Amino acid sequence: MTTYHCPQDGTRSAVSALTWRCPVCHGPWDLDFTPAPGLALNALSGRANSLWRYEEILPLSAPSVSLGEGRTPLVPLTDTVSAKLDHLMPTLSFKDRGAVMLAELARRLNPDRVVADSSGNAGTSIAAYCARAGLPCTVYVPEGTSPKKTEQIRAHGARLVTVPGDREATALAARAAAGEPGSFYASHVFNPYFLHGTKTYVYELWEDLGGRLPDTLAVPVGNGTLLLGAALATAELHALGLIASRPRLIAVQAEAVAPLAAAFHAGADDLLPGAAAAPTLAEGIAIPRPPRARQILAAVRGSGGTFLTVTEDEIRDAQRDLAARGFYVETTGVACWAAVRDGLGQGVDRPRSVVVPLCGAGLKTGMAG
Repeated sequence: MTTYHCPQDGTRSAVSALTWRCPVCHGPWDLDFTPAPGLALNALSGRANSLWRYEEILPLSAPSVSLGEGRTPLVPLTDTVSAKLDHLMPTLSFKDRGAVMLAELARRLNPDRVVADSSGNAGTSIAAYCARAGLPCTVYVPEGTSPKKTEQIRAHGARLVTVPGDREATALAARAAAGEPGSFYASHVFNPYFLHGTKTYVYELWEDLGGRLPDTLAVPVGNGTLLLGAALATAELHALGLIASRPRLIAVQAEAVAPLAAAFHAGADDLLPGAAAAPTLAEGIAIPRPPRARQILAAVRGSGGTFLTVTEDEIRDAQRDLAARGFYVETTGVACWAAVRDGLGQGVDRPRSVVVPLCGAGLKTGMAG
C-alpha cells in the first residue's frame, strides 16, 4: 500500500495506521500514488465489466469486494448534452465508485469497526459494501434524511445513528466515533481512496467516447468528491498522453446552500465566513463547510470552469422534465440538468459537448412536492 500525505503541510502517514486525517492541521489526506503507464483502449477488451477494469490507474488491485459497480450507460439528452446514468449503480448512486474502494481497503486492514457519516447515499453505499466484505458498520445520518435511504442502510445490516441537527453536526458525531481505537473512518471526504474510485467516472467516459472526453463536465458539488475525482482523472489522462487537453469543469450547487459558488465568484481561495445550511431539495449537496473547499475551488479555476447555482423551482422542473424523458432521478441528482438544459448562463461559452451525471435514483427520495 502507498502512504497518505497532507497537501497543506506535507505530513505523511502509513495507510495501515488508521489515522483518518492529518494530525497537524486536521485536514483531509491525499494519496501518494502515480498511475502505471500502459492503459490503452485496445487493452480493455475482455477485462472485468466494472470499474476494476482500469487496474493501471487504481491504488488497489485484485479486489475481493465488488458488486459489479461502474460501466454505467452514456445516453444523449440533446444534441450537445449527454447523461451518464450513475443512478443505475448497485446501490442506486454514484457513491458506489468510492465506497467499493473504502470497503476493499478496510477489508485488508481488518479494523474492529467501520464508521461513516452521510446525508444518505454515501451511507447506503458504505453499508452495502461493508455487508459484502463482512465488516461491522455504523452509519451516522442527520435527522430528516430520506426514509428510503435510512431503510436501505438498515437493510444492509449497518447500525444507524440519527443525529439531531444538520449535516455538519452529523460529521462531528461520526468523527468522534472514528477517533476510537480500532475504528476505520470510511469518510468519502477525508479518505482519498474514495476520490480514486470516483475518478473512474471520467475513465469510463474516455473509453466510451473512443479515447476522448467532452469539452465540458458538469458536476454537482457538496463535498466535491465527484468533481475532485474528475479533476484527478483528467490530470492523469493528460499526463499519460491519453488526451490532448482537459475539459472544463462546471460545478453546480443549490442556490440555498452555495458556499463554494459564493467563494468562487468572490475570487476567494477558500470559503467565506458565515456559510450556513438551509433547507433544500438537493440534500446530497447541502454542505455548508466542505473540508476540501480549497482543492475544489482550485480544480474548477484550473480547468477554466465556473460555478452555477440552481433554485428549488429549477430542481423541481428538472426532475419532472427528466421523468418525462424516462429517467427517474432523485432531487440532488437532477441539479446539473437543471443548470445546463437551457444553456450555461450569461458569460459562459456554449460548449460543443457536455456530460451531466444522473447520480442518484428517484426511488431514494421520490418526486419533489
